[in-house]
Amino acid sequence: MSGPYLCPGCKTNRTRFNVIEQIPKGIKMDPQSGEIVEEYSNDNLDMFHIPYQGSKYRVQCAACGLIENEETFIARANSQKNPFLS
Repeated sequence: MSGPYLCPGCKTNRTRFNVIEQIPKGIKMDPQSGEIVEEYSNDNLDMFHIPYQGSKYRVQCAACGLIENEETFIARANSQKNPFLS
């Protein structure tokens, strides 16, 4: 967390958030049954399996429930002057 947040959805919440840590798990599934037939780590991916490249964290506004990348909340806070700091 590298700065203040402001929810881009409700535009009022600056204090209550849930930080969601994303832990990707590579799997191969049986197309008919949906069963997991193989699990991958980043060290043993096969040539057709692209490693996860998304964000490590997501943020949820604890007031309205919006879930976005952390950068979205930080950008919204930076674009709005905080009335409490004036």
